[in-house]
Amino acid sequence: MPDSQPRPPDGATADSSALLLCGARLTDGRTVDVRLSGGRIEAVGTAGSLAPHCARVDLGGYLLLPAPAEPHGHGDTALTADSPGPVSYEPDDVQRRATEAALLQLGHGATALRSHVRIGDVQGLGPLEAVLQARRSLRGLTDLTAVAVPRLLTGLAGADGLVMLRDAVKMGAAVVGGCPDADPDPAGYVEALLDVAAEHGCPVDLHTRGDDPARLARLAAMAGGVRPGVTIGPCAGLAHLPHEVAARAADQLAAAGITVVCLPQGGCGAMEQRGSAPVRLLRAAGVRVAAGSGALRDVSNPVGRGDPLEAAYLLASRDGLRAEDAYATVASAAREAMGLPEVRVEAGFPAELLAVRGERIAGVLSLAYSRIVIHRGRVVARTSAVREYCDSAVAVALELPRQGRQ
Repeated sequence: MPDSQPRPPDGATADSSALLLCGARLTDGRTVDVRLSGGRIEAVGTAGSLAPHCARVDLGGYLLLPAPAEPHGHGDTALTADSPGPVSYEPDDVQRRATEAALLQLGHGATALRSHVRIGDVQGLGPLEAVLQARRSLRGLTDLTAVAVPRLLTGLAGADGLVMLRDAVKMGAAVVGGCPDADPDPAGYVEALLDVAAEHGCPVDLHTRGDDPARLARLAAMAGGVRPGVTIGPCAGLAHLPHEVAARAADQLAAAGITVVCLPQGGCGAMEQRGSAPVRLLRAAGVRVAAGSGALRDVSNPVGRGDPLEAAYLLASRDGLRAEDAYATVASAAREAMGLPEVRVEAGFPAELLAVRGERIAGVLSLAYSRIVIHRGRVVARTSAVREYCDSAVAVALELPRQGRQ
């Protein structure tokens, strides 16, 4: 396989601020060199056309793509499925889990992650502080954003949650969210959340099953035109509504400018809540659809890879999206849902990139083992896969067709 370690050319002094990606294949079929500097793409040219006076990475045999992002993670509970007894919310444990989960997803290519963190109850703001500490420790490797998620926001029981939500934003939670379906007054929950978001200029990210069309209609009416934006997910319940009812709800979400984050790998709720949103119906209505991983090996989902390309693969194989459109849900659409700058493999754009062994998107979604991840213009993760066959197995495989012809 090509050497993925950045290295200066022979006889040249490397510019430590620049990196040259050599011989990368783009989705339009071109083979190019890409020079990165200052965290951005400085130049893109035909292979061999850019001066190599900087460290370089040989990407021959790799497809170069905008890096995916993870719009729906749960770092505070990730990787707890095999832990004996109740989940520990001790700050050190939460920080370790959130860090490990972020690094796992970074290795798959996600250079930005949005993590929903429950606040309130007996844990208070401890898990949020731990995730924020994980964010600080990961700086330079990946961008981690915390979403503050209170359980209740209405009535006497919700008064403390409202105070804690405001404190969470002051601490550093960049997004406010939660599950209005779990509050006795779902509309009141959304109204309170939108008020806090307006006070602090925060995006809103809500959990909802989406199986109540009247509730979705109210949500769309309340959230329409809200800036910087409202995201909901996983909306798997929409798939169980009659088609005409689901289509009407999709039209309302589109008109309100709400983004839906689907979770093709299974979601983050109980077994009866598993499934995925009707992606094709939503897209046909004009709804912006992104895809995330959801729960990662916790009590609600004991398995999971946290791999954006797996989510895209499922959308292509199960939901019938074109491979390019499926990848867009975990890349450009996910970044847009998270309020991140657009990425293209063109000069001037952020150097958030993923190189995957292969020639076309459909191929890399099917067999994406070897990967090189670039964040802010430098290589931050590499995965290499080698497949070997023993001699006797190859001999048997070659002999079988010959025997069939006798």
